[in-house]
Amino acid sequence: MAVVAGVDFGTLSVRVSIVDSGRGRIGSATGEYPLIRKREDPDHATQRHEDHMQALVAAMRQAVQDAGIGSEEVVAIALDTTGSSVIPVGEGLVPVDDYYLWCDHRAKNEAALITAKAHEKNLEAIQWYGGAYSSEWGFAKLLHWLRNNAEKREQMVTALEHCDMVAAVLCGITSPQDVPRSICAMGHKWMWNRDLGGLPSESFLAGLDPILTGVRNKLSGRYETSDSIAGYLSEDWARKLGLRPGIPIPVGAFDAHWDAIGAGVREGDVVNVVGTSTCIIAIAREVDLVPGVCGVVRGSVHPDYYGIEAGLSATGDIFNAIARRAEASVADLSKGLEHYQPGQTGLLRLTWDNGDRTVLVNAELGGVTLGWNLTHNPQDELFAAIEGTAMHTRIILERMAGHGVPINRVINGGGIPQKNETLNQIYANVLQKQVLVPEKEVTSLGSAIFAFLAAGVFSSIEEAQEALCPSYRVVEPDLDSGRVYDELFSLFRKLYFGLGTPDSEPVSFGDVLPVLRRIASEAR
Repeated sequence: MAVVAGVDFGTLSVRVSIVDSGRGRIGSATGEYPLIRKREDPDHATQRHEDHMQALVAAMRQAVQDAGIGSEEVVAIALDTTGSSVIPVGEGLVPVDDYYLWCDHRAKNEAALITAKAHEKNLEAIQWYGGAYSSEWGFAKLLHWLRNNAEKREQMVTALEHCDMVAAVLCGITSPQDVPRSICAMGHKWMWNRDLGGLPSESFLAGLDPILTGVRNKLSGRYETSDSIAGYLSEDWARKLGLRPGIPIPVGAFDAHWDAIGAGVREGDVVNVVGTSTCIIAIAREVDLVPGVCGVVRGSVHPDYYGIEAGLSATGDIFNAIARRAEASVADLSKGLEHYQPGQTGLLRLTWDNGDRTVLVNAELGGVTLGWNLTHNPQDELFAAIEGTAMHTRIILERMAGHGVPINRVINGGGIPQKNETLNQIYANVLQKQVLVPEKEVTSLGSAIFAFLAAGVFSSIEEAQEALCPSYRVVEPDLDSGRVYDELFSLFRKLYFGLGTPDSEPVSFGDVLPVLRRIASEAR
């Protein structure tokens, strides 16, 4: 038997799991850190490197204690993070500024510029991104930072994704040329494509803005999949973490991609990693490019497959916002939702509160709720929001399936499906598919699987999944509910593309409110 540490950096906390190769998770702990928002700028979302590392130290020590083992028993550590969460660093990889977190949308104009120039110059890489570049992604964030931080610009020697930064720091790497760069991160968010020569050309980047001149060379490093070793835990960080120095650390990845591995993803599966946002992850041996889908990257999720990523820019964040406005908790508002009938609220909610990640790729959108009356309450809005996230997910899955992505099973991973059975049932009813929910939480389990691979404990991802991934409970779709949701979805789809696409053909929405009222009346 062997023991590893799997680390998952989420939006608000880091989760450390101590996992035994025979017994599974034997200990865990979390460490929180602040998310820096600004009321005057809702697009602003940053975090501090120091806060991340202090939380990691506290969570690691607590997790080892919780497991009841000696720290010398941990034979490897692997780390995943949110993304694209970008930090500019100076000499010695010392941070020059805070992270632009994945949910920071200040780079809307830069993303629109990249999209427009990519099509103007026939940049092939943009087609691997569904035809549009997002404000959530690396080059847009970096360009925005360079434009708005002239006094710090000369200090920057490179910019790093969070997963690459934390691996480099723990390994004691200080030179940009030696930094392990995750193909998962750079492929999905920075237009890196091995078959297209890596990153976009110097001429393309400098043509976006002269301020990007030379940036391509600054993004050097070892571009690797996560079955490669990033390095080994340094003496300094081993002492801080309370672990043995010299243990291997594999190249990192994004949290949702490794959560999909921890959820047992196979070809033909789609994993909805439902948390603060939703990442929708699939793998395939061969796949067509999918318009509007965030990225298709070889080796990003599983080294031997193409990884396909899509998602919603906000899910749990929307639920939390509804509860916050009601001065309640999501748990309290959720009590009794299991008795609601499909469409009974008469509300139809477009869940664009943090923009649209897929398939419109438009950060300028805002949440829309139709059908309000004088008796509606926050619980009604929460139920409609869950329905809205499910219908948005159906939009995405239909787009993926229409372009060759096999969808045989739907797995609801992430933290929210473990706590909200109403959400799982609504998703099954809206998608009209069985929804599989892991019997145990899988957050950071994917990290542990890659740590075991780095230590040589398992010979393949599949072998590790067979040993460690939990079984599923199956949520069956209700056919009567499905018929109601088919009618609601036809309205949702019309509104989604009609309101969300600036140059869409004129569409009549005069039937929407009467149909919502009729469906609500029938449900009651």
